[in-house]
Amino acid sequence: IYLVLISKFLNPPYSRLVLKYLYFQLPPLLNLPKSQLQGYGELVYCVNQDMLSKCAAGETPIDRMISVVAWNISTFRMPVFGAIPYNPILGETHHASRGTLNVLLEQVSHHPPITALHATDETNNIELIWCQYAVPKFYGTVVDGKIHGERRLNLLQKGENYVMHSPTIQYRLLPKPGVALVGNVNIKCQETGLEAELSFKSGSILGFGGEIGTIKGKIIDSSSLKKLYDIHGRWDRTVYIKDITNDSTKVLFNAKETISKLPTPIIRDLEGVWQSESALVWAEVSKSIISKDWDKASKAKRDLEEKERKLVKQRKSLGEEWVPKHFYLSYNPEFGWGCSPKQKIVQPGPISFPLNTTSL
Repeated sequence: IYLVLISKFLNPPYSRLVLKYLYFQLPPLLNLPKSQLQGYGELVYCVNQDMLSKCAAGETPIDRMISVVAWNISTFRMPVFGAIPYNPILGETHHASRGTLNVLLEQVSHHPPITALHATDETNNIELIWCQYAVPKFYGTVVDGKIHGERRLNLLQKGENYVMHSPTIQYRLLPKPGVALVGNVNIKCQETGLEAELSFKSGSILGFGGEIGTIKGKIIDSSSLKKLYDIHGRWDRTVYIKDITNDSTKVLFNAKETISKLPTPIIRDLEGVWQSESALVWAEVSKSIISKDWDKASKAKRDLEEKERKLVKQRKSLGEEWVPKHFYLSYNPEFGWGCSPKQKIVQPGPISFPLNTTSL
């Protein structure tokens, strides 16, 4: 935090050096013992209730849109101020399964830091394709982490594709440190014309007062612009949906029921764990953080990051370009970066999350 503040008062060349130091040398004391890559995967499979299969089970398009909105809200977590996952290294992967849902992630770029996700559920005919990367912007005492890229949820049997984005992660440094999700999220199904608009609000002024986690929104028929439902509540607690036609209100999403009592992961196939697996790449760092051996954690983290920088220099000297193993990476000046999976189906992962609700 102090380095970010100092950088604001320096000339650009020096401020970039400060921020570069911050990026590569973040002390393990400020790290969660997991990579951001694993964190993204957990947004998909770390839920107590199977909300994803409900999206495909809806009888009508509006039923399915409501389920997609509820599932989308379930993929958000309240960030912890001062606790940051590791920045994934290039080529790092995470491959896990939960029931019939198989999830594969890969860090496909380092500058910018792009993460690709592909998940398939052949039983429920569901496919997820994500491509996202964060771009920080500094506004004096506020840092906005804008998440670029699309999240696609494809209901294959229904022939419906839902495109959505992510809210901004806002870190407030002064006068009262804090973190919140802010901004607007749009969820649209081109095939049905249904669209949901969600607005995340910090609910506070300068970090004081108000309720963090407030969400408001609506579902509309984009062809007629007719509003069908109102949405309101706290996305980190309870969100309600109101039917405009009859004024009836019901619970859309309950965070406690959905996210609590998460299952403990198990290694189903030890030999099937790739050397690029996130938990394996950061194993020494995580082990040291958990045991609070900060010197050992710092050395392990420094050695890993230095090894990555050497590989970058080696590829540059040989004129080689990094090619992702599991995804195609593309860039469009109008839409930005995009990812598409090389394989149609994600195979079961060596790391498994059972469907029972064993508490962590």
